[in-house]
Amino acid sequence: MSAVSDNLKRKRLIRSAMKYILCEDFAGQPVPFLFPDRVSHLDMREQLPYARVLSAGYVSLEDNHFVCSGGDAEIGVYAGKKDAECIAAFFRTRGQ
Repeated sequence: MSAVSDNLKRKRLIRSAMKYILCEDFAGQPVPFLFPDRVSHLDMREQLPYARVLSAGYVSLEDNHFVCSGGDAEIGVYAGKKDAECIAAFFRTRGQ
C-alpha cells in the first residue's frame, strides 16, 4: 500500500473513530471511557470521578483490532502504546 493510500485510510479511521480517555481507577487499574466524537475530551474529563488521566485519543476498530491514535492538547494527554490492548482487555473481561 502506498503512503498516500495509508494516509487516506488513517483520515477515514479518525473520522469514524470514537474518542476515549484512559483513567486510573481507585484501585490503581486502568479503566477506559469511550464516547462520541462530538463530545470534547475536556468535557468528558470533567465528568469522570478519577483523578489521574493516563492517556486519551481516538479509538477505532480495524480488522477486528482496536487502533488508538491522536490525543488532546487541551488536557495535555495523548494515545499511549498499550491503549488499544487495554481497551480490548476491558471488553474481554467484561464479556465473561
